Amino acid sequence: MWIVAPLALAVASALGWAIYSYAYDHFAQAAAHQTPPKPADVNDVLKATVTALTLVGAVLAGLYAYRKQLLAEGDAHRADASQLADRYTTAAGQLGHDQAAVRLAGVYALARLADDWQEQRQVCIDVLCAYLRMPYEPDRDAAAHRTGEGEVRQTIISVIRAHLRTPESATAWCSHNFDFTGAVFDGGDFSDSCFQGMFDFTGAVFSAGTVDFTDARFRDGEVTFAGAEFSGGTLTFHRTVFDSGFVRFDEAAVRDGMVSFAGARFSAGVVLSFHRAVLREGMVSFAGAEFRGGTVDFPGALFDGSRVDFVHARLITGTVNFAGVRFRGGTVDFSNARLSGTTLPFTNALFRGTTFDWGPLPAPTGA
Repeated sequence: MWIVAPLALAVASALGWAIYSYAYDHFAQAAAHQTPPKPADVNDVLKATVTALTLVGAVLAGLYAYRKQLLAEGDAHRADASQLADRYTTAAGQLGHDQAAVRLAGVYALARLADDWQEQRQVCIDVLCAYLRMPYEPDRDAAAHRTGEGEVRQTIISVIRAHLRTPESATAWCSHNFDFTGAVFDGGDFSDSCFQGMFDFTGAVFSAGTVDFTDARFRDGEVTFAGAEFSGGTLTFHRTVFDSGFVRFDEAAVRDGMVSFAGARFSAGVVLSFHRAVLREGMVSFAGAEFRGGTVDFPGALFDGSRVDFVHARLITGTVNFAGVRFRGGTVDFSNARLSGTTLPFTNALFRGTTFDWGPLPAPTGA
């Protein structure tokens, strides 16, 4: 601005002088050819010069006002950023407080900040997820149990769910990533939510209660429970819709727990993988589920005294792959299932005391 102004003044002065010289010479020549000679009108020259200077002044005034507006907006943006940063620091500090009530206040404060601070929304989400990844003892009688900790954790899950229910909202978190690696869950409600980003439950422990994804929608994202442990807990995907993407339970361990996809719908392109998973005295249910071109993959899994349930399922042009599965007791139930163009490969599978119920279906070769 301070460089442009002197330059503009210099240009204006030069322009004024040029106009003056040109006008003066023009009028002088015209006067010389008149009889009697008419004197040049200096007032016209001055008017033209003043007009040019007025125009340049208006441009300078506009530049000054624009520069002033930019400075004001920059100051306001810096003030807002500073205020948001202060709110973040305060909320993060509350999450580390000894009293559960203060930690609860920190959860809500961080959620409001995520709504107001779109540029750093993922950071706020990461902090909430990091809290759930912290060591947690759900047993109230255990020495390591913290009073009120269960309520704080359930509140975080509730806040996350509230931001996943309306994907069209400007404050929705559906397309963001959530890292629950190694977290301990003793229940949680994610029902009727929309998932479009990455949800990582790798190594998570589901020790008790029910983590509920009923009526949820997974679209173009990925959710992984690789290496997760289900020891008495239940994971439900009742009536959940999977529209493309990956759902991974690779090397997960289901011991005395249950993973249920009852009534779920899997569209073409969905891959549900249980590669090298261990199902010991647990249950995986697809009762009433519908597969249209999707794939359920169990290669290398171990079914030890567990139940795999496809009762009343509809499998249309998909694949349920049992290649290399080791069956040791338990039950695999396809009674009343409907298969249309679906393949059930049992290549290199090992069977030892497992009960297969095919109902009216013919048993696949090798089963």
